[in-house]
Amino acid sequence: MKVLLLNGSPRKAGCTYTALCEVAKALEKDGIETEIFYAGAPDKDCVKEAAEKLREVDGLVVGSPVYWASPSGQIIEFMDKLCAMAGKDMLYKPAAAVASARRAGTTATLDVLLKYFSYHRMPIVSSNYWNMVHGNTPDEVGQDLEGLQIMRGLGHNMAWLLKCLEAGRSAGVPMPAQEEKIQTNYIR
Repeated sequence: MKVLLLNGSPRKAGCTYTALCEVAKALEKDGIETEIFYAGAPDKDCVKEAAEKLREVDGLVVGSPVYWASPSGQIIEFMDKLCAMAGKDMLYKPAAAVASARRAGTTATLDVLLKYFSYHRMPIVSSNYWNMVHGNTPDEVGQDLEGLQIMRGLGHNMAWLLKCLEAGRSAGVPMPAQEEKIQTNYIR
C-alpha cells in the first residue's frame, strides 16, 4: 500500500514539508510506502504527473501553509486541476489535509482542503486534534511537540484505515453502489 503526500507550499522544504515528513515516517513505521510530491507548481505537466501517481496509490494527504487565513493559492489551483483531471481516481481513497501556520487560519485552511475530499467520497482521516502544526520555520515546527504528535497520529490512523479497507476487500465487502448524480437547478 502507498500514500501520496502533496506538498502545496511554495517552499519545497519548509514547514509544510516538515509536517508531511512526520506523517510519512509514521506511515512507513506501519508498513505503508509513501511519496512526498511537490505540488507547488500548478502547471499542466506537474498536475499530470501527480494524477498519474494518484492513480496508483491507496491514500492521499494534502498539506498547505496558511496564507491569508486559507490554503496557498498554489495548492488551491493545483487541487482544482487535479480533481478535474483525476477525480475518478480519488473516489473512496482515504484522505487527510494538513495545515501549517505561524499562528492562525489553520481551521479555515483545513475546511477548504477537506471539501475536495468530501466531493470525491473520500473517507477523511483525522488524528487526535486538528491536523495542524505551528511555526514560522521548519526548526520551529520541530519544536511544536503537540503538532508533531498529531502528524504521527494522522499517519498511524491512515495506515490503520488502509489496512481495514484492504481486509474488507479481501473479505468480499463490495464498494458502495453509486447512484447517478442528481444536479438540482434552482433557476427556472
